Amino acid sequence: MDQREFRNVLGQFATGIAIVTATVEGNRIGATISSFNSVSLDPPLVLFSMANKSLSLPQWKAAQAMAIFVLGEHQSELSNRFARAGGDKWSGLDGALTGNGSPALPGAIAQFECKPYATYAGGDHEIFICEVTRFAATATATRPLIFHAGKYANLKPTETVQAPPEVDVWLHGW
Repeated sequence: MDQREFRNVLGQFATGIAIVTATVEGNRIGATISSFNSVSLDPPLVLFSMANKSLSLPQWKAAQAMAIFVLGEHQSELSNRFARAGGDKWSGLDGALTGNGSPALPGAIAQFECKPYATYAGGDHEIFICEVTRFAATATATRPLIFHAGKYANLKPTETVQAPPEVDVWLHGW
């Protein structure tokens, strides 16, 4: 299978962009993720994945708490900063912490404070399932940062689509 072509086809599925943060042994860690989604409402579970080749993977596995920040369309620079390996991702950020001790990020449109629930091997990634302990929509009027076909994309500001009516089976995210 051609991995580049597989990635290109996967890129047709638009995703939101988030940053996950944690403090492990006094060190702040953070990474941009597009593999974030809901798993369960009861208990409240979300997941993200991290590449096995990530230099910080051992720290993510050791994290006792983490925070996930959904980025707004105005935060592409922050997304790019946390997508890079190495470097000082935290330069210019104020050092504020969430209630669970994870580094806070300013300007996110939603945040989830979590604790580890389970991890699973997933090919060349590790899948982290986290139990949400606190959450908030912090800027509901702001549109999300979207990634599609290998680049950032914007939602049309004037177009709205009606959500499906409530039914016995819920679509995650509606």
